[in-house]
Amino acid sequence: MSTGCSKGGAINGRSFKTALQSVKMMKGRLPQEQRIAFELSFWAIRTAYRKNSEFLDIVDGKTSDELIEVGKEVFEKRKADGFEEYQQYASWDEMISKYAQERAAQTTKKKYSRRDAENSVLYKL
Repeated sequence: MSTGCSKGGAINGRSFKTALQSVKMMKGRLPQEQRIAFELSFWAIRTAYRKNSEFLDIVDGKTSDELIEVGKEVFEKRKADGFEEYQQYASWDEMISKYAQERAAQTTKKKYSRRDAENSVLYKL
């Protein structure tokens, strides 16, 4: 239903709930390398603009590429203003790279250990 009510590849900013639904749908359609930048952009904008009406005015109708551009602008502005969380990164690209590495590390498979087999809850009958 949100697809029919929205502008297709753009965020539906009628309410915060519809914006979240649009973002979820759009994120699923993005190539893997763009997903982190898109997600971080959305939340960077949200933390910068806490008032729903102001936030929704900014994101409504934005495509994924437009949202990422606004996210970069918010990052640069907040970094210049001394926002503590962004001070650890030299640039937007460095922040995206760090988050991509963290996400990749979370999804890597754990190596099999013989100790794991010894601590099994499966009992021999």
